[in-house]
Amino acid sequence: MRTVKVFFVCLLLCTYSAFGFQNTQIDYNALYKIKDEGLNNSQVMDIAWNLTDRIGPRLTGSEGLKRAYDWTAAQMKEWGLSNVKIEPWGEFGEGWDVRKSYLAMTVPYYQALIGIPKAWTPGTNGPISAEAIYVDVSSEADLAQYKGKLKGKVVLMPTNIEAKTTFEADATRWTEEQLQDMTTERVSNADGSFSQRRISDFRRAANLRNAAYQMFKDEGVAMVLNTHRGGGQGTFFTSNGARREENPLPEMEIAPEHYNRMVRLLVKGEPVRIEADTKTEFHTKDLQGYNVIAEIPGSDPKLKDEVVMLGAHLDSWFAGTGATDNAAGSATMMEAIRILKESGVPLKRTVRIALWSGEEQGLYGSRNYVQKEFMNNGMPNKKHEQFSAYYNMDNGTGAIRGIYLQGNEAIRTIFTEWFKVFEDMGASTVTIRNTGGTDHQAFDGIGLPGFQFIQDPIDYGTRTHHTNMDLYERLQAADLRKNAVIIATMVMQTANMDQKMPRKPKVFDNLNRSR
Repeated sequence: MRTVKVFFVCLLLCTYSAFGFQNTQIDYNALYKIKDEGLNNSQVMDIAWNLTDRIGPRLTGSEGLKRAYDWTAAQMKEWGLSNVKIEPWGEFGEGWDVRKSYLAMTVPYYQALIGIPKAWTPGTNGPISAEAIYVDVSSEADLAQYKGKLKGKVVLMPTNIEAKTTFEADATRWTEEQLQDMTTERVSNADGSFSQRRISDFRRAANLRNAAYQMFKDEGVAMVLNTHRGGGQGTFFTSNGARREENPLPEMEIAPEHYNRMVRLLVKGEPVRIEADTKTEFHTKDLQGYNVIAEIPGSDPKLKDEVVMLGAHLDSWFAGTGATDNAAGSATMMEAIRILKESGVPLKRTVRIALWSGEEQGLYGSRNYVQKEFMNNGMPNKKHEQFSAYYNMDNGTGAIRGIYLQGNEAIRTIFTEWFKVFEDMGASTVTIRNTGGTDHQAFDGIGLPGFQFIQDPIDYGTRTHHTNMDLYERLQAADLRKNAVIIATMVMQTANMDQKMPRKPKVFDNLNRSR
């Protein structure tokens, strides 16, 4: 019996070694080359400068994003990458650009206002000067009192957005205690009632807004002003625009300080007059959305058809230049694949980079790509089987501090070992938790290993995410250099594993059984 027990223990250890220890070995020679190229010859900030200062904002469907497609593809061809292409993923719809944006309060005194037209809204068709009116409503029934009073007016509606003075820093880094806390698995004790209340409140607010906007159209309102999220100090946040609205009105999103001042004046009975001149352009010639794809072919005859991917979304919002969201991610991923190419480190599997579009409107680029590339009629194809892992960056400019496992416990040992070489860079946290809101979800959603990194928040949520202050100055050069080195190393290690990256339990078993 003892002999049998020893045999099974040995068998277990061998099995664990095959899928664990064997795949965690660090290629220190390749690591040295990657660190030398990435830390001493970095081009990440020059890439980021091209995407922000030179090319500008990159709203999906805009001329700026078209320039970004062309430049990134040309740049990767210059680096010697293979199979570089600007690849359509499907129909997105009309593109849109701002051509002119002027807004001021002229009564009770002159004050230039900070704002920009809301995405996919028309311009004013020339200068306008109009009385502002505060539409103070809390229910759809309240709208009746304004019937016949809004024609030609600039309207403002109630908001709970404030611009308060804070006594905490906008920019922060994760503390060791916070990172340690991330390693614990979340188990919710909630009964869901709070979420249901929030959903109900959201729907009620959305219904009121829709009813109000329909009334504004019927009444012939000249312009709508609104403010979205807090920020303060002249920072304003853009929202998801009016892409799906029929015949939207001219609308501008403005800084909360300026919005709330006008509301206070109007509530106190002071007259407010607005002057505006905006021009926007809709693009209807090409309704397709595109991704930029490029590769370093694998060198191993047996493994070269298997693929490791890295990527980030290239599109942005437009009030700034999309520096932290997401030129930071795109520049870092481009720099990572440049490092791999330039350093000449061996790559057994093919390494593929993708720069997505349509992320800000719903992960369109990545979701359409994975369906076309890895699925046939809703079921995995051969390329799905040949895929190893995807790495994504889309949490601002902050330094990588670790990685989310997305619930894939089988990878914990691998990532823990790989991150040991980056402990001196402050990156070692491996958490079982999921994170969402970006393109790795497209891969995770079809059963492929897709990962997003833990990054220092810096001032992403407080100052730069979807704001007019998301500019080149917000980028942290040292952080982006380190990030490119870490990601290049992760990709290299994944490309050279004996096996593909372990996967979570198959999500297609039930589908197969039902057929």
